[in-house]
Amino acid sequence: MKVIAVYSTKGGVGKTTAAVNLAWEASRDFRVLLWDLDPQGAATYLLNVKPKVKGGVEALVAKKASLGSAIRRTTFARLDVLPADASYSALDLVLDHAKNSTGRVRAALDTVRSDYDVVLLDCPPGSSLVAENAVSAADLVVLPIVPSPLSLRSVDQVHEFVASSEGKPPLLAFLSMVDRRKALHRDAVISLPRAVAGMTNIVVPGTVLIEKMGIERRPIGVYAPNTAAAHAFAELWVRIQSTAKARQRKPKN
Repeated sequence: MKVIAVYSTKGGVGKTTAAVNLAWEASRDFRVLLWDLDPQGAATYLLNVKPKVKGGVEALVAKKASLGSAIRRTTFARLDVLPADASYSALDLVLDHAKNSTGRVRAALDTVRSDYDVVLLDCPPGSSLVAENAVSAADLVVLPIVPSPLSLRSVDQVHEFVASSEGKPPLLAFLSMVDRRKALHRDAVISLPRAVAGMTNIVVPGTVLIEKMGIERRPIGVYAPNTAAAHAFAELWVRIQSTAKARQRKPKN
């Protein structure tokens, strides 16, 4: 089982959009679990899953409830979701009071290791204990970068955060929400892949079709498969699969 953390210290960079679309892309060949670790529950909403965890997230990390009991199926074959609800807003505090406070997510995932080939973690922004758990559990960290000064500043922050984690997983970055009408964005498409360690040349455009996910509540590859955005996420998943060395298995329905 390979664990992929989609993470940035900055919010509003297309993190959840990437997590949902990558999870769907992966589910075409793998058994996939998307764990929504963000208390906003956007990934849960976009995949049309009920945001309810019996006993709250504290029961899961304290092993008072099994991870499997909280997992919900989606309408897509081989794609399940561990939803976020209001209890996730206190997850940092719960982890802070737990033994092995940075290894709780990894320990919880170990209980479903035989059920999934790929796990994607949709992380909350910031340098939180939740993020530490996710990065420590990850085989690869995926970083969306919007070509703006504040977003670019977050690149160094994420590199430092990952380097200080227990597992020190490799990092793979891509440009997100790119508007080629803007000179700054056009320049970033050319310069950043050469300047940033772990940066790919994959560009996810900023488009109303991605914004439409909030209405469709489906991945863009489902309702707009022949678009540049859908192709970018498909290409990104291929790169992630290769980098994380995810193993191809016979799909299970």
